[in-house]
Amino acid sequence: METILSLRNLDKKYGRVHAVNNLSFDIQKGNVYGILGPNGSGKSTTLGIILNVVNRTSGEFSWFDGKMSTHDALKRVGAIIERPNFYPYMTASQNLALICKIKGISTDKIDDKLKTVNLYERRNSKFRTFSLGMKQRLAIASALLNDPEILILDEPTNGLDPQGIHEIRQIIKGIAKNGTTILLASHLLDEVEKVCSHVVVIRKGVKLYSGRVDEMTASNGLFELKVESDEEKLIKLLEDHKGIGSVKKEEDLIIAHLAEQIGSSEMNAFLFQNGITLSHLVKRKPSLEQQFLDLTANN
Repeated sequence: METILSLRNLDKKYGRVHAVNNLSFDIQKGNVYGILGPNGSGKSTTLGIILNVVNRTSGEFSWFDGKMSTHDALKRVGAIIERPNFYPYMTASQNLALICKIKGISTDKIDDKLKTVNLYERRNSKFRTFSLGMKQRLAIASALLNDPEILILDEPTNGLDPQGIHEIRQIIKGIAKNGTTILLASHLLDEVEKVCSHVVVIRKGVKLYSGRVDEMTASNGLFELKVESDEEKLIKLLEDHKGIGSVKKEEDLIIAHLAEQIGSSEMNAFLFQNGITLSHLVKRKPSLEQQFLDLTANN
């Protein structure tokens, strides 16, 4: 599979602030990647470096298997890393035509891209009449004008209402379905889980995880348990069980993360044989949120 982008030991320091710390990962063609991390974790700085608007301190990155210079590669990239600036008194079509003129590309695709972002019916409306969600969709259309092989988006749903968020996510899925590789930065777990096939989790500039979203959430799962009495005995039994990886208490529930596959009936029988009668037992697959919290808590 073609590697569209490769980062190797990328570093960026602003004085004492280590914004990007020895970051390495690859972007493969045809996937949707999310760079996930809290605000201030280095997501936007990383995007700025690969788009040549932020100078790296050290490390390397290369586009398209290293077969072309960054300058040439960026002609095959579409990106939105800041709130887009359009002329308020010009229509959607006029704004996109101006961008085509600046980039030296044909205006033939304007109507097609407006249809992609569901703005074709408003193509002759002035930009100042657009909602925030419509403005963001027009920005995506502008980034698609050169038919990029990869689309890069920094916090694409930031500040939008639920309807606007839903529209942007559906558009991103549609663009990906047509074969465009997508790299988006987000602090929203829900966004990454619903839109992305792969995720790179970073915190304070350091990579904590890189891989498929479904592999990150694919573990042996966990048990939620509750007992009316003998809670300390329950915790001790769980901690001593070879199939349990870790045990912690959350409010009135005991959470037992599994080190190997154990069925609910098997666990219930084991505890009953040891004098514990549960009032609550549920087996769950950990969410991306839980995995993310576990990662960031331990690093």
